[in-house]
Amino acid sequence: MWELIAQNRRKSIIILIAMLMILVVLGGLIGAYISYPDGWIYGVPGAILIWLIMALVAYNAGDKIILNVSHATQVSKDMYPRLYNIVEEMKIAASLPHMPEIYIMNDSAMNAFATGVKPERSAIVVTAGLIENLSRDELQGVIAHEMGHIINRDVAFMTFAGVLMGSINIISHTFLRAIFFTSVSRRGKLGGKMGKSNPMLFLFTLVFTIIAPILASLFYFAISRKREYLADATAARLTRYPEGLASALEKITSTAGDVAYYNKITAPMFIINPLYSRDLTSGSSTVNFSTHPPTHERIRILRTLHGKGHVSMREYQSVYANHRKGDSSLIPDSGLKDNTPTSIRQPFAGDTQSHKKTLREVGDLLMAANGFYFLPCSCGLNIKVPPEMEKKHIQCPRCGTALTVPSIGSQQNFSQNQMSQLGAIVGAVAGGTATAATTALNTGPLSFTKKSADRWETFTCSCGSPIQLSPLFKARQIRCKSCRKKITINYPE
Repeated sequence: MWELIAQNRRKSIIILIAMLMILVVLGGLIGAYISYPDGWIYGVPGAILIWLIMALVAYNAGDKIILNVSHATQVSKDMYPRLYNIVEEMKIAASLPHMPEIYIMNDSAMNAFATGVKPERSAIVVTAGLIENLSRDELQGVIAHEMGHIINRDVAFMTFAGVLMGSINIISHTFLRAIFFTSVSRRGKLGGKMGKSNPMLFLFTLVFTIIAPILASLFYFAISRKREYLADATAARLTRYPEGLASALEKITSTAGDVAYYNKITAPMFIINPLYSRDLTSGSSTVNFSTHPPTHERIRILRTLHGKGHVSMREYQSVYANHRKGDSSLIPDSGLKDNTPTSIRQPFAGDTQSHKKTLREVGDLLMAANGFYFLPCSCGLNIKVPPEMEKKHIQCPRCGTALTVPSIGSQQNFSQNQMSQLGAIVGAVAGGTATAATTALNTGPLSFTKKSADRWETFTCSCGSPIQLSPLFKARQIRCKSCRKKITINYPE
C-alpha cells in the first residue's frame, strides 16, 4: 500500500506543478496587460500570493469549510452506532490509526464523499438518502470506497488541486469581468500603453484567460479518474464483497435526485460527481470532461471481479486491464507483490429492516444532530422539541403532563449544581482531602432509566448538560461530555 501512496504523491506533485505553472503564466500575462511591458513582475507574485493565501486557508480550515458548504452535521457513536460501526470496521480493515469523523447531510439524494488534508484530520460524509436506501453491504462498500481515498492520500490532492483550480478561476473571471464590464475609456486607463500599442498581447492574454480554467480542469481529470478506479479496488479488498459497492453505485445512479449543496470544488469529491451524474450513466459525450469514469464501467469491473470468487489488487488490475483494452497502469508492480487471493465473503444476513423504520431512524438522527430534544412522556408519547424552544416546560398534548425542556432547565441545573459542587470541592481542597474533592464532583444522580428501548430519549446530567440516547445505543454506561461523569443506563424489562 505504501507503493500506491508513493505513486499517488508523485503524480499529485506533477499535476500540481502543471496547474501552478498555468497560474503563473496567467498572472504574468494579466500583469503585462495592465502595465505593459513590466507588469508581469507584479502579476506573477500576485497570482502566487493569492494561491498561497487560499492554500493556507485550505490546510488549516479547508475540511471545515467544505463541511459547512455541504451543510453536513457530525454524528457520534452514541447517536447512530450502526453507521459508526461500519466506518470503524473499514478503519480497522485498512489499518488506519485514526478514526475519521462521520458526518451526515440532510439530503434525500444518495451520495458520499471524504475530505481532509491528511488521514489524521479526515472525515467521511454521507447523505441521509444513502443511509435510508442502501443495505448494510452496499453502505459498507461506499464507506470503504471513501476510506480508500483517505488511505491513498487522495483527499489532500483533491483539496489542494481544488484550491489551485479555484485560484485560476478567480483570477480568470475577475479579469474577464473587468474586460467586458468596464468602459473602453476606463479600460484604456487601466491598460496603459499596452491597450494601444500591443493588441496581439491583449488578444493572447484574453484567449489564455479563457482556456486556463479548461487546461487546469483537464490536468485534474487526467489523474482523478484513475483515483476512482483505485478507490474501487481498495474498497473491494477491504470489504471482500465487490457486489456491495457495485449494487450501491447502481442505486445511486438510478435515482433522479441531485445533491442540493455542492459547487465546482466539492463536486469532484463525491463518489458520483453531481455535475455529471446523469451523463456518467447515459454515456453522454460530456462524460469526457468529468472527474469520474463512466459508472457502468466501474460496475462492470466490480461484478466481473465478484464473479471470480476471490479478490486481490492483482485480480482487480487484471479485470481492469481487460475492460480498459490493455491499460495496466492503474497499480504499480510493487503494489501487486502480494498476490494472495482472498475469498469473496457471503452477504450479511438479517439485513431486513423495513424502509419505514429506517426512514424514522434517519429522521430522528438528523433532528438529534441538529439539537432537537426528545422528551418521553409516561403516556408513551415521545415529544420532539426544537433547540430554540424558549419555554421552561412543555405540556404533553396527549395526557397534559408538564415536561421540563432540557435547554432551559439545564441552565438552572448548571448554576445550582455546579455552584454547590464547586463549593464542596473548594472546601475539600482547602482541607487537603483530594478524595473528598473527587467524591464531591461525582455527587448527584448516577443512573437513568429509559422508558423505551426503540426511540430517542433526552435527559439532563447533574451538571446540567443534556444527553441524547439513540434507540441503537445499547451500552450500560455513558459519559457526560461536559463533566465526564459516568452515568449508568437502565433499560425497560
